[in-house]
Amino acid sequence: MRLVLDTNVVISALLWGGTPERLIELAGDGNVELVTSQGLLDELAELLGRPKLAAKLARDGQSATEIVTRYAQAAEVVEAPPVTGSGVRDPDDAVVLGCAIAARAQAIVSGDKDLLSLGVYQEIPILSPTQCLARLSAPPPR
Repeated sequence: MRLVLDTNVVISALLWGGTPERLIELAGDGNVELVTSQGLLDELAELLGRPKLAAKLARDGQSATEIVTRYAQAAEVVEAPPVTGSGVRDPDDAVVLGCAIAARAQAIVSGDKDLLSLGVYQEIPILSPTQCLARLSAPPPR
């Protein structure tokens, strides 16, 4: 399954673990494909550079640059302009939607309530990390 992980999911996975981290592990195992864009990588770098997250990274002996580089290597990076007229309140969400369309993603994974409230965007389901993991764990239909 081709997945676009919203930046909030990537940060949660890389800094705190849990279900979001499991999605990245599945990509490492070859069970899913992660797709991102330069816009999402830039957002990841910007957020990781904020004082609270930068302090956590420093305590863990990591840097924002290392994390962004590692994630970019784990994911396929596609060229994806943000979509316009998407109906989302937060313009940053248009970057996620644009990436999903350009990547021909099979799902967007997000913890963002605005995105999750859409449910589906241009036939691409928008799932929470828990919903996505459940879908990946479900037996295939007969």
